[in-house]
Amino acid sequence: MIPSTVGFLDKDFAIAQQPGLTYIMQTEENRVRGYTDGREAVRQAIYKIIMTERYQYIMYSWNYGIELLDLFGEPVTYVCPELKRRISEALLWDNRIKSVDDFQFTFPQKGVVHVAFTAHTVYGDVPAEREVKF
Repeated sequence: MIPSTVGFLDKDFAIAQQPGLTYIMQTEENRVRGYTDGREAVRQAIYKIIMTERYQYIMYSWNYGIELLDLFGEPVTYVCPELKRRISEALLWDNRIKSVDDFQFTFPQKGVVHVAFTAHTVYGDVPAEREVKF
């Protein structure tokens, strides 16, 4: 006998926001130590998302990370708008990030794009950047 679910969805549910508590990544020292929450946790999440190539690691969902490998060899007129779209798409999967804008592109050397942007989060604005070889 299968239990009935009639009326189950009519009940009121309380949705509780879980804390974003995570380990502190000390990238300069190659260490993970302590815990952080709030704005710093979102800053680390942004860093991890834009530094992780999508579809390359089985431990991550296919919704996690950013696709950059196919940009190699493409013209800069294609790479810049695609970076803007792909960074925004990758970061907006995180429900703590409301929007991404203020993209600035520089070209420190041939075949390299440095992109800086601002992620507007529930904890405030977080500046971020990434250098991409194409």
